[in-house]
Amino acid sequence: MTRAFDKKLVFLVLLVCTAVFVTVVYSHCQIPCGIYNDPARFDEISEHIITIEKSMKQIRELSGHAQPDMNQLVRWVQNKDAHADELSNIVTYYFMAQRIKPVDKSDTAHYNEYVQKLTLLHDLLVYSMKAKQTTDLSYVEKLTNSLNGFRKAYFAEHHH
Repeated sequence: MTRAFDKKLVFLVLLVCTAVFVTVVYSHCQIPCGIYNDPARFDEISEHIITIEKSMKQIRELSGHAQPDMNQLVRWVQNKDAHADELSNIVTYYFMAQRIKPVDKSDTAHYNEYVQKLTLLHDLLVYSMKAKQTTDLSYVEKLTNSLNGFRKAYFAEHHH
């Protein structure tokens, strides 16, 4: 009885440690490690937008069938939603939490740039949420335009 309990306890401890380790490794740290690859984040967001678009098109196509394949339909919806969530995570945890630094309001020029970047990031969050709620392809276009605007504003300051 004790041996079975010990094995279960060891398994539980390993499971908890794995869950904690995976969480720490997955998130691009919220400690100042100084390791950033901004262009890669923009590429990731762009890939998520492309995948959201493809998912929307597949959902529309499958929904138009006389007898839609509900399993495939559900999988495309889940795929679209997962990529919208990943996009939102990059925007919030990478850019908003780590890369866009607050600026003093008295520094008008830099403050206006700061507000512009935050506004574009907020647009990305809102449009990714809207993409989860619908298959309206106009939100893909809005996501793309917001990303392009943010890329231009961001790299103007960071000189990449």
